[in-house]
Amino acid sequence: MNPQSSPISPILPGAWLGMVGGGQLGRMFCFAAQSMGYRVAVLDPDDTSPAGAVADRHIRAAYDDKSALTELGRLCAAVSTEFENVPAASLELLAGCTFVSPAASCVAIAQDRVAEKRFIAQAGVPVAPHVVIESPEALAALPDDEIAAVLPGILKTARLGYDGKGQMSVRNVQEVRTAYASLSGVPCVLEKRMPLKYEVSVLIARGGDGKSAVFPLAQNTHVNGILAKTIVPAPDASAALVAQAQDAALTIAAKLGYVGVLCVEFFVLEDGSLIANEMAPRPHNSGHYTVDACATSQFEQQVRTMTGMPLGDTRQHSPAAMLNLLGDIWFDGPQKDKARAPAWIEVAAMPSARLHLYGKEEARPGRKMGHINFTAATLEEARTAARDCARMLHISLD
Repeated sequence: MNPQSSPISPILPGAWLGMVGGGQLGRMFCFAAQSMGYRVAVLDPDDTSPAGAVADRHIRAAYDDKSALTELGRLCAAVSTEFENVPAASLELLAGCTFVSPAASCVAIAQDRVAEKRFIAQAGVPVAPHVVIESPEALAALPDDEIAAVLPGILKTARLGYDGKGQMSVRNVQEVRTAYASLSGVPCVLEKRMPLKYEVSVLIARGGDGKSAVFPLAQNTHVNGILAKTIVPAPDASAALVAQAQDAALTIAAKLGYVGVLCVEFFVLEDGSLIANEMAPRPHNSGHYTVDACATSQFEQQVRTMTGMPLGDTRQHSPAAMLNLLGDIWFDGPQKDKARAPAWIEVAAMPSARLHLYGKEEARPGRKMGHINFTAATLEEARTAARDCARMLHISLD
């Protein structure tokens, strides 16, 4: 089977679909697939995984367990993933017995910042100036002036970095060398810190027939490297910038031969120019609003792309804002070391608020526990509700 083609014919409701990964994105995929009449098997080693708890079948095994992968592939007519750090080799193994979306080759590029930046640049989409540091020997051979050309900057590990993990701010050459030494010599990218105005993301769904559906441009606020708030449609973006960002994301997806849901994050600079930051080969936090504000959610689109069904309508019927809920708000009481329930009654009393919790048994600071979508007649109403709720729950947006 060509790993980048669609199923030979559409996979109809009643069939089994597979999900590698048991986190919250997998959980919301389960809800969407099950509501459409599919059955879902989740492969995840955690007995208490959010997706495993709601799946029709939970295969408890490591992501590289060949027998478990074979079992999943034989059971399911198609398989997807909910996070990009699934071993690409596991997706290749699955592709030997079932349809996999997105393909292992696409996920492998998104797993490696070096490969990702190279691919995006080759697709003709601008990226930030950067230097690749493959090893301690490579760094030692780099002239100081080449390093200084991308400073001040951010040193990022090439692999396994997300939500601000594996990233260190550096201001001078010595800080680069010291920071790199602390990372045990793993491959890294030293990226120039750009004059950022705001951040946006483009979410698309692309089928095996090459047809694509694009969601409205989202404007995002990050705090400590983690998405805190999303506003849609992006209030500060001109029509020209929206078109430029969407066209760039579609170009990247086409060059990849991508099948599935893809998010591409961009920086909008002070001069109005646009540069690509990174891509996620899966549904994305910034697309959570689609569940309550769009005709088709990002998770339903994930189902449609992997089954070869026609893509859904991405029309946004309500202006929206989204707040990310981290475990910190469970500890915002007199006893900082003791978790307590946040003000859910007050949240439920807000007419525009829709609470989504992920079913995680333990709240911990920094852990993603849920999100709240706010939909309203106007964007300003949705934004005001999100600000009021953030204040009530003591969520920092700065």
